[in-house]
Amino acid sequence: MPLDPDKARALAFPPVTVTVERGRLRFFAQVVGETDPVYVDPAAARAAGHPDLPVPPTFFFSLEMESPDPWSYVAELGVDLRRVLHGGQEFNYHAMVYAGDTVELRPRIVDVYTKKAGALEFLVKRTDVLRDGHLVAEATAVIVVRNPEVAG
Repeated sequence: MPLDPDKARALAFPPVTVTVERGRLRFFAQVVGETDPVYVDPAAARAAGHPDLPVPPTFFFSLEMESPDPWSYVAELGVDLRRVLHGGQEFNYHAMVYAGDTVELRPRIVDVYTKKAGALEFLVKRTDVLRDGHLVAEATAVIVVRNPEVAG
């Protein structure tokens, strides 16, 4: 079943408020292979001019998993998760975020398009990340929905 672009764009996502925890930042840095000590050692972070551990690149994507059901929007659009592929992600940073900061995530669908005569559908979700009401980052995720019944 093809995605309905109007329905996708009209989906309401509840905002998610999360406090960035130092332990979680350390774990994330370790998992992604980050070796710069400013991401795991508060003393090294302070020596580099940061008030605490800074958020490593791509960390905001993991914060979205704080939602009770982070993939519910896919099911709400009638998409079978077994047909979903990761299409990409992109981050635009406007300010640094640190351990102890509380951020609000405001996701929304910003685009839906197809390729290969509908065999592939692309769902683009952008999440604004705000601290104290100010935009600090934008995280964009693209998921690809395979439609094997459509010859492309």
